[in-house]
Amino acid sequence: MRDRHGGIGGICASGANVEGGLHMGNARRQGPRPWVWCFSTFCLVSALAIVGPWWAGLAAAQGPNCPEAIRVGLVFPMTGREGRPGTYQVEGIRLAMEQVNANGGVNVKACGKRLPFKEILYDDQSDQGRSVQLAERTMSSDNVVAVIGGYSTVLGEAQSVVADRYQVPWITPGAAASAIFAQGRQWIFGTLTPVDVLGYTTMKFLGSVADQGKLEKGLKIALAVENTDHGKDYVEGVTRWIKEHPGYFSVVFNESFQLGGTDFSGILQRVKAVNADIFLSDAHLQDYITMHRQYTQTGLYHRIVSYGARGPEEPARKALGHAADYIFAGTWWEKGLPYKQVGAFAQAYKTKYGRDPDSFYPATAYDSVRALVAAIEAAGSLDRTSVRDALKKVRLTDSLLPGQVLEFQKNGQVLAPFVIVQNKPGDKVDFVYPTDTQTGEFVTKIPR
Repeated sequence: MRDRHGGIGGICASGANVEGGLHMGNARRQGPRPWVWCFSTFCLVSALAIVGPWWAGLAAAQGPNCPEAIRVGLVFPMTGREGRPGTYQVEGIRLAMEQVNANGGVNVKACGKRLPFKEILYDDQSDQGRSVQLAERTMSSDNVVAVIGGYSTVLGEAQSVVADRYQVPWITPGAAASAIFAQGRQWIFGTLTPVDVLGYTTMKFLGSVADQGKLEKGLKIALAVENTDHGKDYVEGVTRWIKEHPGYFSVVFNESFQLGGTDFSGILQRVKAVNADIFLSDAHLQDYITMHRQYTQTGLYHRIVSYGARGPEEPARKALGHAADYIFAGTWWEKGLPYKQVGAFAQAYKTKYGRDPDSFYPATAYDSVRALVAAIEAAGSLDRTSVRDALKKVRLTDSLLPGQVLEFQKNGQVLAPFVIVQNKPGDKVDFVYPTDTQTGEFVTKIPR
């Protein structure tokens, strides 16, 4: 066998019982060398004849082409406008990988042993073009078993197109637009429930509040959403529920705004002019902070306010202060979920990073690693096609997600329920829906 410098290595030596390396695919093993002088390639044949039974036993135990570690590409925004949530997602991934490695690694049957994870991390700097280039780079050049990446719809859409081309499993813990998963792609997976379900669940919740007599029917809704597939999905979910339940609510305003904008005064003035009762927006974290600051400065008031999946994030509450109180959100995860595994995760995260997990970001990323572990162990090898096929059958029944079950639908996306939370004074967050998670009453009229 040739070593990495091109020469014959790891088998012929000029001493007895010398500890040396045997190259088995990409892995390096230790073993005794026979006493033999090497003058030609003939010595290799002789040496193999001498140690034949030992060599065959090792090969059978370790399997062909087994690396020293399972390489996983990570492509996330660590800097730029999405740098904070992207960093949180990487933190969740690293925590999961460290726990797996500390427990001996992933059991790979074909290799006859457990292998640790090794991350190959790239910062796409919140840039769509850079994101797709880095996804291609890690899939084509880094010898990875899978890629985890794509925080946000825009960056996730960019990365998702290359997975089928390179036939590398791609898991996104941060992109939920249904358009990503509606193209018939066979190598993509997502641990976020589609955004249209978020919009639908939001209205289902408000409808249940009306059924309890805590909201009047016929209230008017103003919709202002980001101009992405994420925003379109949210509007589709909201309006679909309203059409299915006539008489509950009406939409009197429906416009979109530029993702990453700095001045929302125009759309907010138009919202103000329609005199709606409820303001529903769909926005990413930074846009939520910027828009609601300007909402407050403009003097707008609605009895109920939501920014889609945003609301309880620590940066927003620090930036907005009391103005963030009573905003409600439909979210993919919250650290107060009453599951044993959620408590263990939250404690481990705080121990490692010195702070509580913020919103859903690290949790869905953590579970993406757990799904990958389950798939590799079920596949019994690091063959990408086998891992992809096993991912399609993964079913975690101790997931961190609401409902505790993670399994991918035929399109590759999970379909877990959302929970509704509401900010309360003193940086408190109450679960308000569904009822089995409820920790506080929903305030239906924000105090002026």
